[in-house]
Amino acid sequence: MSLVPLVALIFFGVSGGAYGIEPLFSTSGPGMGILLILIAPLIYSVPHALVCAELGTAIPVEGGYYHWVKRGLGRFWAFQQGVLQWVCSFVDMALYPVMFTSYLSSLISAVAPGEHVLFEIAGLKIDLNWVICVGVIVIFTLLNLMGAGWVGDSSVVFAIICLTPMLILTAIGGYHLLTDGINPVSQLTAEEGQSTWNAFGSGLFIVMWNYSGWDSVSTVAGEMENPKKHLPKALFWAVLLIIVGYLLPSLGALAVGADGDNGWKSWKDGAFSDIAGQLAGPWLQYTVTIGGLFASVAMFSALLASYSRLPSALSRDGYLPGWVSKESRRYKMPMASIIGSSVIYALFCFSSFSNLVIFDVFLTNIGILLEVAALIMLRIREPELERPYKIPGGWWSIGLITVSLTAVSVWAAIEQYDEEGAKAVVLCLIVVGISLVLYPLLSLRKAAKQSAALDRAVANGTVPGEVYGLSGSQRDSAHSDKAATATGTDSVEA
Repeated sequence: MSLVPLVALIFFGVSGGAYGIEPLFSTSGPGMGILLILIAPLIYSVPHALVCAELGTAIPVEGGYYHWVKRGLGRFWAFQQGVLQWVCSFVDMALYPVMFTSYLSSLISAVAPGEHVLFEIAGLKIDLNWVICVGVIVIFTLLNLMGAGWVGDSSVVFAIICLTPMLILTAIGGYHLLTDGINPVSQLTAEEGQSTWNAFGSGLFIVMWNYSGWDSVSTVAGEMENPKKHLPKALFWAVLLIIVGYLLPSLGALAVGADGDNGWKSWKDGAFSDIAGQLAGPWLQYTVTIGGLFASVAMFSALLASYSRLPSALSRDGYLPGWVSKESRRYKMPMASIIGSSVIYALFCFSSFSNLVIFDVFLTNIGILLEVAALIMLRIREPELERPYKIPGGWWSIGLITVSLTAVSVWAAIEQYDEEGAKAVVLCLIVVGISLVLYPLLSLRKAAKQSAALDRAVANGTVPGEVYGLSGSQRDSAHSDKAATATGTDSVEA
């Protein structure tokens, strides 16, 4: 991937455009909504993007943040990072095909959930909606099997398709704001009695979802063109593109005012389509809806490229069977990892699993905090590590980043608990507990395989140093964090 496709891949890994930002305004109000679009990047997105820029250029290998944590904190925490983020993707990734069918059902009512049930298996209703979800997954799984380069190039095309309707909406909405003398932020909060803190807190929880995922592209660093040079630039341009992509359409959409069926007081997910219809008629409504269709599948495609590298990295380190990381001969893609992840996502597209997404915030922020901890430990333990991009400001900047990301993550967890109750905490603890139990079990399996491989090597007269030290079956490759150091030894022991 070159620079422009890399920017597009980050764009869809984090945002996909203003589609989905609508509930921010009905929850927090127009003034606070616009303020949060501008403030959230400063306290959440930019700090995380800076962490990703430094670690991503210092350790630019496939597996990304899994290897950052392994090198900084050790194998135990790396295993937790890899497993927890992959499990988090089960429900997160299932949202995008469902979002696709949601937009499609506004154009074709027959594809709405439960509208056409084809048959039933063990209590699960297989309807047309789910079949379309699976179709979307199959198409973009095939695209991913052709390599991250294809995913990046297609993301550029999808970005143009997704952003064009929003640019038209911005222009028409902006025209109405000027000619009708409308102040889009005349009201700070959503309701007269709502406190500023409540509006800020509720809205920040929503906007965090729309500003997270800056580390997603790191897992395909092994397939980037000069990641040490391009990754910081791509993160910078993606931050700007995403902020503008939220801000301008939101301002234009506020031209519809507060009241009425499409007023900002009633905005929810997908409201931009109806807003476009009110501003310019059915033609723009359909255009924005089509943009939403492409945004949902482009996000799925970009994030599949990211998440599917996690089981592959775990396999290369010996925790999962070797065939999980087996690559196709032509495209050098981890076929089993990509296909297996897609099968799981298809199963989670059933509506009965949709409520499991409530643990997403907890697991996502655990991952972010592990990356920050890895950054700090690498600064302490490996001060001479080559860092093509280094966060300016020394320890003062790292301290501010740590405080900011920790505070936002803790607050988000509290907000999630207030909103969902103990259920979200229980689900999170179950997933974390399973991961904690799996580590010693899989480590024992890994040690037994390494011992057997070493015995075979000695019996065959092979030099022990030539035996692949992580999985017991493969030599070091560009997919390992050892490629970044050229030491030929495992980074943790080194």
